[in-house]
Amino acid sequence: MNKPIRLHSELIEAPGPLEAIEIYFNKGWSDGLPVVPPTPESVSAILETANLSPEAILGIEPVKGAVITAEKAAINAVMAGCKPEYMPVIVAAVDAITKPEFNLHGITVSTMGAAIMIIVNGPITKELDINSGVSAFGPGYRANATIGRAIRLIVMNVLGTRSKDGLDKATLGHPGKYTWCVAENEEFLPAAWESLSVTRGIVETESAVTVVSGLSATQFGEHEANTPEAILDAFAERLYPMGPGVEEVVLAICPEHIAHFDKAGWSKQQVGQYLFENARKSGSDWAAMGLPAGYEDQPTSVLASPESAIPIVIGGGGGAWSAVIPSWSLGMRSKVVTRSIITNG
Repeated sequence: MNKPIRLHSELIEAPGPLEAIEIYFNKGWSDGLPVVPPTPESVSAILETANLSPEAILGIEPVKGAVITAEKAAINAVMAGCKPEYMPVIVAAVDAITKPEFNLHGITVSTMGAAIMIIVNGPITKELDINSGVSAFGPGYRANATIGRAIRLIVMNVLGTRSKDGLDKATLGHPGKYTWCVAENEEFLPAAWESLSVTRGIVETESAVTVVSGLSATQFGEHEANTPEAILDAFAERLYPMGPGVEEVVLAICPEHIAHFDKAGWSKQQVGQYLFENARKSGSDWAAMGLPAGYEDQPTSVLASPESAIPIVIGGGGGAWSAVIPSWSLGMRSKVVTRSIITNG
């Protein structure tokens, strides 16, 4: 093993790993689950794999000015259980969440309780075995669980946003605040569709992360519809409670549903266009729901524009279950951000 590079964080000595885990619990550095005690060797291995110096700045939170260095990110990645080869994904995710338009401070201190949802595209999803299929939002895959957890621990330990300290004000929160990392199931993309990252400007051969300030997903079953229009009408029913003018919302479309879009030859752009044009209610109907639209008789779309719908293909091949995932402030004050993943390969 190479000699550990020079690190700057305080070194804490413990008799053994179990005692170290308890120290981290007592200091509030855990998300409530046991962490992997970081050693100089394990932290150095992650930095060396990503070709990063400990002092490298990965991101600066715009409101508080908190600096996320490579060393601090690597420490939390080890704590989360990450393999060294996961670090490039974490680097890209940190870059994305610290962009001003994502509004990290806002989503982490809000009562709305958003979580950081990480969607990975490209060749790296296969290399790291990031799950995009059966139970994609569930447990069982190390990369999914630990990459998402690393980002949460970074937010807690580097930015200091914890519920016990009073900065995390989420009224309810949701399990995505532990960890929320998935890959898009590119295997089931319709022939006329590009992946999420390509839609958002990344070269097809590159890997990328997209971060969303995700609220709790609303899963629904639609087992009778066999046309894109009928499936999207089912999505619309789950969009209406958000009110008119939603600026960004993720549509998690399962493989069984997306097969009907492929068969009909629909483009990805048609999804947002259909919902924008057809998912509408009159001002009086919105008002009856307690959601003012501003115009009494003029039908107003639930979407602010066709581009407000962000479709991704995800999940296992069996079962017609899809979901709607709203973003914090419905995209008005937190924007989805995509960044390329830079690897040494």
